[in-house]
Amino acid sequence: CSHTRGRRNGACHVSRFLAASPRLGAMATISAAPSYLPLALIDKCIGSRIWVIMKGDKEIVGTLRGFDDYVNMVLDDVREHTFTSQGKKVTHLESILLNGNNITMMVPGGDPDENEANGKAAEK
Repeated sequence: CSHTRGRRNGACHVSRFLAASPRLGAMATISAAPSYLPLALIDKCIGSRIWVIMKGDKEIVGTLRGFDDYVNMVLDDVREHTFTSQGKKVTHLESILLNGNNITMMVPGGDPDENEANGKAAEK
C-alpha cells in the first residue's frame, strides 16, 4: 500500500482485512470484466487507417504510425477534409503530426468518403 495510515509491521491494513474477512476467505482475489483502455485500443490501430474527427470543421484520414500519452499522433498518407460553406475541400499530405488536444473522435478503419457512400446507398 502507498498510504501509511493503518500500517503495522510493514503490512497494509487493507490486505490484513481481506485476508481476515470470513466472507472473502483466506485467498481473496478481485476480478472484473475485461476493460478496454483508450490507449490500448489506439495502440491496436498502429499500422491501420484511422478516421480522426477534429474540433471545428476538419476530418483527417491516415495511417497511424504512432502516438503518445497525450494522443498526439503521427499519420502517413493523409487526406484532410475541410468543410466550408462552399463545400468540402480535400488536401493530400504525405505525413503529419497531429495535436491530440484537437481530437473529438476517432474511428478505426473508418473513412468519411466510405461513410458518405454507404449513407447514400442506404437512402436508395
